[in-house]
Amino acid sequence: MATTEPTSLKTRYTALNERIAKACQQAGRDRRTVELLAVSKTRSVEEVQALAALGQQSFGENYVSEAVDKITALPALTWHFIGPLQSNKSRTVAEHFDWLHSLDRPRLVQRLSAQRDPSRGPLNVLIQVNLDGEQQKAGCAPADLDALAELVANADQLRLRGLMAIPAPRQHWDEQLAVFQRLQTLFEALASRYPEVDTLSAGMSDDLEAAVHCGATLLRVGTALFGPRPKH
Repeated sequence: MATTEPTSLKTRYTALNERIAKACQQAGRDRRTVELLAVSKTRSVEEVQALAALGQQSFGENYVSEAVDKITALPALTWHFIGPLQSNKSRTVAEHFDWLHSLDRPRLVQRLSAQRDPSRGPLNVLIQVNLDGEQQKAGCAPADLDALAELVANADQLRLRGLMAIPAPRQHWDEQLAVFQRLQTLFEALASRYPEVDTLSAGMSDDLEAAVHCGATLLRVGTALFGPRPKH
């Protein structure tokens, strides 16, 4: 796994929080309404511990087996599964994670609900939306969102909390803004129907300012926090 020096990690963490605060100020939003999710895939338990010591408590993982080792070592943190979910990995996600960001098809709903231990409370679920219709990318089509949301909302051990999206990369502010505005419209419509919907997971290292401008409440950031992953 990659390793980031603690001093560099603290510097990056401070700078990133300042960047988020500035984005909130420019968007006329309270900084407290935007949470940072540290994307810790490929990063070591020691790095996660170091970041937790600085105050970061929420971490996002893409790979189930790698994540379970970290969750076992650091169970007091809040763990989000943010990668594409394969059916054969649903039990592990249901048993170990606090949040799932990438639910995108009906057949996963009952599996996850049945596999969730009721003593842990419902699994917080975000529906992933494929905004650009990219065939290689996970996410339901916007047209299928309402039906999927109804299934999640009615599942005993799932709690519908909102939406997640990973738009195709866009270099220009206006283009970033346009795609996140589409997501914001879907989110607001969903929130109007389901009172518990309060989370919009959008924005990463290269486009978090536009996401904040369009109502994102959870920013998934890895590179700007830990630095580039080493090339093998």
